[in-house]
Amino acid sequence: MHKNKKAKIMLKPGREKSILRYHPWIFSGAVGDLEPGIEEGDIADVFSHDNIYLATGHFQPSTINVRLFTFEEQDINKEFWKNKLKDAIGLRTRLGFFNNKDTNVFRLINAEGDGFPGLVADYYNGTIVLQAHSVGMYLHFDIFKDLLKDLLGDSLKAIYDKSSGTLPHKASLKTNDGFIYGSTGEIIVSEYGNKFFIDIIEGQKTGFFIDQRENRFLIKNFCNNKKVLNTFSYSGGFSVYALNGGADIVHSVDSSTKAIELADRNINLNFNNCQNHMSIEEDVLKFLDASDEKYDVIILDPPAFAKHTDALRQGLRGYFRINKKAFERLNSGGVLFTFSCSQIVSREDFKTSVFQAAAATGRSARIIYQPSQPADHPISLYHPEGDYLKGLVLYVE
Repeated sequence: MHKNKKAKIMLKPGREKSILRYHPWIFSGAVGDLEPGIEEGDIADVFSHDNIYLATGHFQPSTINVRLFTFEEQDINKEFWKNKLKDAIGLRTRLGFFNNKDTNVFRLINAEGDGFPGLVADYYNGTIVLQAHSVGMYLHFDIFKDLLKDLLGDSLKAIYDKSSGTLPHKASLKTNDGFIYGSTGEIIVSEYGNKFFIDIIEGQKTGFFIDQRENRFLIKNFCNNKKVLNTFSYSGGFSVYALNGGADIVHSVDSSTKAIELADRNINLNFNNCQNHMSIEEDVLKFLDASDEKYDVIILDPPAFAKHTDALRQGLRGYFRINKKAFERLNSGGVLFTFSCSQIVSREDFKTSVFQAAAATGRSARIIYQPSQPADHPISLYHPEGDYLKGLVLYVE
């Protein structure tokens, strides 16, 4: 593995406008000259065609050629990264996460939203899971490890690197997931007092969908004496909150055996010998197609249906289809929680797909909430693409 070297990139004439607006991505079409020998992950100083400094970031040989992390010409050293980490930690401290007895799971670093493009770090009751989506950030892990130990002190028990599945496929790095500091046994976290087992090794993302925390908290207000369907249920987060909200019956549906097993463990962790919850291992669309059962509350939290622009049309059809099925399964006066985590799907496109699904079933629906990602997943004002989580809470007549 090579270490980050310093290189120079020159843009084509007139291609600096987005950088002057502080957008953190430079696309390959804007790049004029690359310094010979530049490698993926190298730190690149970016200049205009007339040799005026613009910004600094990590180089990668892809559509996004440079991911920018500063717009000031300065040394990119340990002190630089320490200041950025202190800022990210300071925000979470101000939001109250480090002194919250009821919630000890949150996002510590949210990529572009915290000035770390290509990096996420999630905090699980003292264990941090690092996940790099760029080689440049991955090459800084030794520095990040030392700084996190220094800045967090006793609040840090272990650091786990879970980047093998997220680094670019073209990268020539041979990576293995594992602890780079300390170690831990089974992790149990608390979220608003609800307990969850976290599988950082084999679980999805870094182990838990932290970004749905506030939406899970919201749902319990609608579940008292209700029949609830939680689709794409994964580890049963929404199901636990629904049961805590007084639901009569909760059905959790997921196609993954491991997800269903984890959901059952979390139900048992919070409710001993729970009799009003049932897990169903089945493809969600097949379940909705085959069942005539009606529900008072339905949660649709699918994986991203469209991960790139070429898949947008197909993804929107997927959102239409699954929402249509949900409208058909809702009782009158029911509530639908429906989400999209596809970054390329705009709020308006998502809303249109859901509107078309409602119209196709002849159901009248009113929007009562339009949820997004929580405060520990900040969005840079200059990077609207970071606003990835879109939701609608609908009252359906």
